[in-house]
Amino acid sequence: MSALANYLEAALLNLIFNKDAFTGPSVYLALYTDDPTDADIGTEVSGGSYARVLIYDNASGSPDFTLAAIDGIGYKVENDDDVTFPTATASWGTVTHFGLRDAASAGNLLMHGALNHSKTVGNGDVFKATAGLLVLRLE
Repeated sequence: MSALANYLEAALLNLIFNKDAFTGPSVYLALYTDDPTDADIGTEVSGGSYARVLIYDNASGSPDFTLAAIDGIGYKVENDDDVTFPTATASWGTVTHFGLRDAASAGNLLMHGALNHSKTVGNGDVFKATAGLLVLRLE
């Protein structure tokens, strides 16, 4: 399950109740070695050629996710294509969580969640979320 971060919760509530403009951002997948929490205080992977991966480009409108109904629960989106990070040139540690962010660096955390299985990423490893593996839903 994924959770909305405080930033996105506030933006959506302001859009709905105060008519404050909110343009859907480009979205980058980030990896964490602990829970980033709604407050965006987790430890993102760094060094060793790590870089966030663009998974949705708002400028071109390129959709990389498919919306699907979940019987009796609501809706989910999942990645249509593999999401592949750069080859690690040093240890990234044990990746336990992911975050969706609105910038290639810094920016705002939009959503976050725990991986189903943690993954230790060492020098020479490639972290990949194969098509259909990154599933996001709201409850």
